[in-house]
Amino acid sequence: MGHFQAATSTRAGRLIVALTGECDLEGRDQLIAVLGAAVDSAELVVVDLAGLTFIDSSGIHGLVTAHHAAQRSGRRVELVNASGAVAAVLELTGVDRLLGSRTEDTTRD
Repeated sequence: MGHFQAATSTRAGRLIVALTGECDLEGRDQLIAVLGAAVDSAELVVVDLAGLTFIDSSGIHGLVTAHHAAQRSGRRVELVNASGAVAAVLELTGVDRLLGSRTEDTTRD
């Protein structure tokens, strides 16, 4: 499996969490920690999935957990740039509809 990474940056007043590699059970704790900290510090957390090549139920759980935490505090988590197998899993599970999923250039301010 490919190494999972979650990196944060701020652009255009939003907190971006860029996920890369393969998000599975091995990366679950890192995903939950990074998304939890992001939700605690920003009104809008944009999760950029452009570099993510795989996601399983552990990753889906982390995204949904962050969504619920954000909702409780009046904040939002949105997904951008899902493609291939990752987009298919998000669609199959309904997470694309729950969190919204679109294409966006997160590198520009």
